[in-house]
Amino acid sequence: MADPSDDAPAAAKKPFSLPRSFTYHHHPGRPSIAKPPSTRFAADGPDKRPKVVLYSTSLRGVRRTFDDCRSVRAILRGLRVAVDERDVSLDAAFRRDLQAALKGRPFALPQVFVGARWIGGAEEIRQMHEAGELAKMLEGVARQDPAFVCHGCGGVRFVPCPTCSGSRKVFIEEERRLRRCVECNENGLVRCPDCCY
Repeated sequence: MADPSDDAPAAAKKPFSLPRSFTYHHHPGRPSIAKPPSTRFAADGPDKRPKVVLYSTSLRGVRRTFDDCRSVRAILRGLRVAVDERDVSLDAAFRRDLQAALKGRPFALPQVFVGARWIGGAEEIRQMHEAGELAKMLEGVARQDPAFVCHGCGGVRFVPCPTCSGSRKVFIEEERRLRRCVECNENGLVRCPDCCY
């Protein structure tokens, strides 16, 4: 017996396609379909290994700086290390932290640290990677699947402040006036609670 759907013209059938991306479209207010298992680290529980910290920028104002940040990010992703990326254009506190860590020395972005130890900028990272020294230096750090994308922030590492919804203002009923939100940064953002450690 023939299937009646086989008689339908081929033009009437819709081709099967998946939505463009499930991971980059986070809708606040709607519950997530399913929280994927954490693929950040191989071991369960808190990871005590040193972390790689990358100070970078997502602004494209200076092309060379943006390209350097992108290339260092790609090198670290290729080595499958967990990176705590700190975008100084999204939070001024990161710039102050970097200036304090470098003890006021002039710097260019990106800058890489393992724990509190400074590794170098873009040129130093490229040279160590080409010589094979970088992989050896990062042997004991936390690992991460390079395809991991946070379901909460889409890899941006910031989300709008849940207290003020990103407006940077909260209404204080006792005082009957608006005040500056103390939970978020100057852009109305907080670190993503799902992926920032």
